[in-house]
Amino acid sequence: MAITRDDVKAELARVAVPDGRNLVSADLVRALTVTDGAVSFVIEAPSAEIARQMEPLRAAAEGLVAKMPGVARVQAVLTAPTETKAPPSLKVGGHPKSQDGPMRVPGVDRVVAIASGKGGVGKSTLAANLAVALARQGRRVGLLDADIYGPSQPRMMGANQRPASPDGKTIHPLQAHGVTLMSIGLMLDADKAVVWRGPMLMGALQQMLGQVAWTHHTDGANLDVLIVDLPPGTGDVQLTLSTKAVVTGAVVVSTPQDVALLDARKALDMFATLKTPVLGLVENMSLFHCPNCGHEAHIFGHGGVAAEAEALGLPLLGTLPIDLETRLAGDEGTPIAAGDGPMADAFADLARRLIEMDAG
Repeated sequence: MAITRDDVKAELARVAVPDGRNLVSADLVRALTVTDGAVSFVIEAPSAEIARQMEPLRAAAEGLVAKMPGVARVQAVLTAPTETKAPPSLKVGGHPKSQDGPMRVPGVDRVVAIASGKGGVGKSTLAANLAVALARQGRRVGLLDADIYGPSQPRMMGANQRPASPDGKTIHPLQAHGVTLMSIGLMLDADKAVVWRGPMLMGALQQMLGQVAWTHHTDGANLDVLIVDLPPGTGDVQLTLSTKAVVTGAVVVSTPQDVALLDARKALDMFATLKTPVLGLVENMSLFHCPNCGHEAHIFGHGGVAAEAEALGLPLLGTLPIDLETRLAGDEGTPIAAGDGPMADAFADLARRLIEMDAG
């Protein structure tokens, strides 16, 4: 049986540090990777002075992991800030680099964009729950929050640690609910607005596509699919994704009312212009089921997205109701697709549709 990151973390949790905690509970382990029996990790000391006393601890951790069944080789590195040089950190938001046409995202087999013509239609909620639903069906899944101005995936996925970048070049993403996660919101102060012009947005997205270690956290294999949560509209981020990366297809989310459909049509036209395949449409907030009396109300109308999909010859991938529990679950950092119930089943059905289309 192949060794996993969780196996290694469990072993490292046996290594005590002077304050009574262990390497894992004290959050000293960084950049842990496991690939074909090769294990590497960084132990980050709080200061250079403490690091000079931690070499025996580093050697002990490396020795413990080396003895684990399935480990062929192991490398443990001890790092710390110095008085003259801070630990490497990645500068996010530079101008984009030129490249010859769209390229495959390293470590990713398929890229699926979740898009909408306007905000407020539940696109990010769908992206988070779809990623979790795919992971629960055994897929290796990544989730990239490309909504630079309004990143919401850290909150919805319950992740708030800053990703590690030991060399200042490669970003090691977080893991949440079986999903490999990266968001600009993890790199910047949560209370600070992103006041960037278009080129900086484009550069940040290019960095998150090309400089993130997009491989599966348990075995280092390629991700089956990277779900990209796009910002609403038809702007620089959408253009950058479609021109810099090979995109398998896009899922367009809309509510049923005419105003939302007007903007959804613009998103569809954008993908046609960029020659990005549209995998299908999702009608969100399709109806409201009153939990008290059982009455069903079509607050935003009903069937508008289905009619649009039929007119365009595109699949209707699913219809999702307005659901209080889905909103609460997202606010609490555990997407409803991670549990059981009608909404979890609805997202599981959507995930299966994408898998059947060889897009998930």
